[in-house]
Amino acid sequence: MAVAGELGIDHVVILYIKTPPDEATLTRIVELLEDPVEDLVRKDSKFKKLELNPDDYVNNPKAVVDILVKHKQLLQRPVLVLSLIHI
Repeated sequence: MAVAGELGIDHVVILYIKTPPDEATLTRIVELLEDPVEDLVRKDSKFKKLELNPDDYVNNPKAVVDILVKHKQLLQRPVLVLSLIHI
């Protein structure tokens, strides 16, 4: 978020554990992604403990949204969403 500040971009920090994004928000974020959708999922020790298969999330937006709704800790962060307002 420091980069956004350095660039003079107004931003709001949302603490994803206290206020996790809901399914609709995650779906919208996935629709806006330029990077591969599977990059939103952390492949860490929790991922391995849940015995998840990384291949299940490759190019699979629905699976990514579903797992992130169920296990918010797997959200790879930070996620920066740029909103452009045209007046």
